[in-house]
Amino acid sequence: QLQLVESGGGLVEPGGSLRLSCTASSIPRDRYAIGWFRQAPGKEREGVACISIKGTNVENTDYADSAMGRFTISRDNAKNTVYLQIDSLKPEDTATYYCAVEIGAWTTIRAMTPNYWGQGTQVTVSS
Repeated sequence: QLQLVESGGGLVEPGGSLRLSCTASSIPRDRYAIGWFRQAPGKEREGVACISIKGTNVENTDYADSAMGRFTISRDNAKNTVYLQIDSLKPEDTATYYCAVEIGAWTTIRAMTPNYWGQGTQVTVSS
């Protein structure tokens, strides 16, 4: 059973930055996608960004339209960790951020259908 653990959330003032981390208990042998989603209070969960990986190669990186420009997804294969850098944080970025994995997929964040989810990390943007 693949386990995902997010960290790096917190309280940040508007305009600040955060780097969220998602560490996987293991690396899937097959092609897989790992992505970040977020859910704000009273809203549906939405995809933010994902990476599609086969072996050690990144096949595709994809962002939601709302994430273009301020969000950057990256990975450290040696640490089994994927990061989400968020810059110029806005109050509307306040949400619980989840990472998730879909096995066997080359996908976009819009089409991603995860098999595994982390527990989430809270990001609050407020002055």
